[in-house]
Amino acid sequence: MIAIWALVCYMTAIIVWNAVLKRNIGESLLVGFVVTGLFAGGDIGHVMWQGFAEAMQEEVTFAALAFVFMSYLLSRTPVLDQLLNILNSLLGRLRGGPVYTSTVAAGIFGAIAHVGAAVTAAVGSVTIPWMKRSKVSGELAATVAAGGAGMGVTFPFSSTMFILMGSAGVAALVSKDDIVLPLFMGGLWCLGYRLLAAFWMIRRHRIQPMDRADLLPLRASLGAGWTSLFLFAGMIVPLLLTRGPTGGELGRYVGVVMSDAISLITWIPVLLIAIVLFLGRRQLPRAGRGWWRLLEGAAPQFGVIGVTIVAAFSASNVLGELGLPQQLTDVLTQLHAPKWAMTLIVGLIVVAVAIPLTASATMAAIGPVAVSSLAEAGVPAATACVAVLIFASTEGASPPSGAPIYVASGIAGVNPARTFAPLVGYYCLPILLIGAAVATGVLPV
Repeated sequence: MIAIWALVCYMTAIIVWNAVLKRNIGESLLVGFVVTGLFAGGDIGHVMWQGFAEAMQEEVTFAALAFVFMSYLLSRTPVLDQLLNILNSLLGRLRGGPVYTSTVAAGIFGAIAHVGAAVTAAVGSVTIPWMKRSKVSGELAATVAAGGAGMGVTFPFSSTMFILMGSAGVAALVSKDDIVLPLFMGGLWCLGYRLLAAFWMIRRHRIQPMDRADLLPLRASLGAGWTSLFLFAGMIVPLLLTRGPTGGELGRYVGVVMSDAISLITWIPVLLIAIVLFLGRRQLPRAGRGWWRLLEGAAPQFGVIGVTIVAAFSASNVLGELGLPQQLTDVLTQLHAPKWAMTLIVGLIVVAVAIPLTASATMAAIGPVAVSSLAEAGVPAATACVAVLIFASTEGASPPSGAPIYVASGIAGVNPARTFAPLVGYYCLPILLIGAAVATGVLPV
């Protein structure tokens, strides 16, 4: 069980280094990475280098840094201010309007795109600055955006769902068609909870409507900044190319699966940067020296975010190399407990695995044995699948390794560690309990 102990020591090292010794989260995750490497023994050099090399090739690493740069470019142009003026004209009079909008938008986008980091990046690039302008703290804005990432897993038809249903063990218990409606209902339970959490946060933090003096009439804001609406093209175009009827027709025409050929998490930030460069061209430098100064100003933005996400992914890869998924699977197969206890045990194990891994990797690693364990405890097979997917959906809100945390923190310009406690309290633990309530029949699906 060396990998399980490595996971425990990894989490302990980060907590001690960050919370007790008050060091920054980037340094803390580097320490955690070294601690996991020590469990490789004499193979430490190879394992740590391999984990680092794989982390540097992660799409999310590129996407997180690309969104940091995109946010920096937006701050140097009037494009985002123009878009926020339009949104405020529409919803600024509502108390906590941007928080509700971010939550609902994450649900809608998640039901289409299903990639947690892409959901946070696409929705957060607009709603995080909007929330901050509405006097929501950067930490809370990043928390709300990252907390919505998991809805991509709790609505059909995500790749995570197909990975789970494609396993022989699960396919023998239930068909794909049998879980579509239950999973949709499970997704609605998760969305409904997030709206309640948004309501509570708005009241607790006393978020008020925008001052009427800061609100422009819709006609005036549209007249001044209608071109800023082209930012949404950076999100819509990749979706149209990869999903739905247009993606299907295009895929048949060119002979490839468009969702495999075009990565949302890569191309959304690339298109957004291109659109910002075009729309803000009059305010951006025209000479090489001016661009060099602009890039120098962007460099500090990449410090903690870049180190943190690379260290988190590197440690995740080391844990995988040490055999964490298989060892946790072995633990699950040995458990025998009443339904309510088995539900909580399975939920905690799936959530623990989803901390260093993505939801898809979690399902590939222990999804089938988690479903069969719940089924043996008396949970209907379709319901067990929904519950396990809900448990795995916490990967976006599970510190310290959830990629959406660093995407959202980069956009908000805040220390990711400041979001850890609220993410666990507002999203991770409640979603775990929702999954348990679904499995035990308290919440019907």
